[in-house]
Amino acid sequence: MQAKPLRSSSAGALTGTVRVPGDKSISHRALMFGALAIGETVVHGLLEGEDVLHTAAAMRALGASAERGADNVWRVRGVGVGGLKEAAQVLDMGNSGTAARLLVGLVAGHPITSFFTGDASLNKRPMARVITPLEQMGASFVSRAGGRLPLAVIGRDDLVPVTYRLPVPSAQVKSAVLLAGLNTAGVTTVIEAEPTRDHSELMLRHFGATVTTKETEDGALAVSITGQPELTGREIFVPADPSSAAFPVVAALLRPGSEVLLRDVGMNPRRTGLYDTLLEMGADIGFENRRDQAGEPVADLRVKGGTLKGVVVPAERAPSMIDEYPVLAAAAACAQGTTVMLGLKELRVKESDRLAMVAEGLTKCGVKVEVGADDSLTVHGTGAPPQGGATVATAMDHRIAMSFLVLGTATAEPVQVDDGTFIETSFPGFVDLMNGLGAKIGTVAP
Repeated sequence: MQAKPLRSSSAGALTGTVRVPGDKSISHRALMFGALAIGETVVHGLLEGEDVLHTAAAMRALGASAERGADNVWRVRGVGVGGLKEAAQVLDMGNSGTAARLLVGLVAGHPITSFFTGDASLNKRPMARVITPLEQMGASFVSRAGGRLPLAVIGRDDLVPVTYRLPVPSAQVKSAVLLAGLNTAGVTTVIEAEPTRDHSELMLRHFGATVTTKETEDGALAVSITGQPELTGREIFVPADPSSAAFPVVAALLRPGSEVLLRDVGMNPRRTGLYDTLLEMGADIGFENRRDQAGEPVADLRVKGGTLKGVVVPAERAPSMIDEYPVLAAAAACAQGTTVMLGLKELRVKESDRLAMVAEGLTKCGVKVEVGADDSLTVHGTGAPPQGGATVATAMDHRIAMSFLVLGTATAEPVQVDDGTFIETSFPGFVDLMNGLGAKIGTVAP
């Protein structure tokens, strides 16, 4: 795939009303759970980025039907819990760690052998964290060193239910174990010391599974699923992705006089750490028309440009904003004072080593930063946008690319990213949406 450099230049005030694409986490799950349900699942607002389309293709390869109609609504006809068939080809998950880890858990509970691969970035990401609990349940794996893809999963329909305590907070690992437990007799439990995204629990209940959550004696959360339920096709309304909304939100905050309205943004409390942090920094964000859609809280966000101040972001907030630290770092670079982000170890095993990539990119743009031995990131803002004028490496990471393009809307000199191709994995139409609000992002002539 040929690289697509993009350049972002200082813009005036951003104005307008937009809806960013559907939530990626919910879109993946809607396709997977619909494939295990009896009857038809109708999905409105599915994210049609490359990551989610890889999931749709995988579910078709495993025996379900998943197609978009002429009305832009997706319809999934499932095969029932335990009904997936062996795919005739390798399952290519593209750039999506969420799709790969969840689907590995799903097929582990079926008596089939499945082969997974991904792009160069995904094939570097650790899968051992998923393999370990699934092996305890009875599934078998063959992988590259470190549990990396390509990966073979030898599943079984007689897995043993386990109680598994997550060594690090991870909604992906939690979901993988719960999904393996779907076709496992008995109760499978995951214990998490810090609450992580609960989209799997909410949607599994919506489809008819028995999923319970209770506090343990040591203050952790025990999430349990009763195996072998009958899931029934449902109607799903996918809210706008709060992680994608973060980019126009921060861009508007950095430009004086901006006022942007973002419609239908998912406000799941386990996804709103960035917005809590921006409010602490003094951001002018209003949450209007709060409501629920298919069990998920939603609101319209009215964002106005203004002045931000540095804050300390506690480590316990990381699970609720793990994907948003790069764009928060862009906001911190323009804030008055120092912002300290604690507990960022998980950033090192995302699509890239995001902690290192953010620090390197900000330094190139003239921002003083430090990465701590404790995996913290300290950004020293001056109250004014930094100089910019740099070309930032993205390492095939869509969020690194979008974050530095957002920063470039405010810097004195343009900011260029070496490759914006992978933005399409999570935010199709990003450049057009941002430019429609008044940004100046364009391709770089060869």
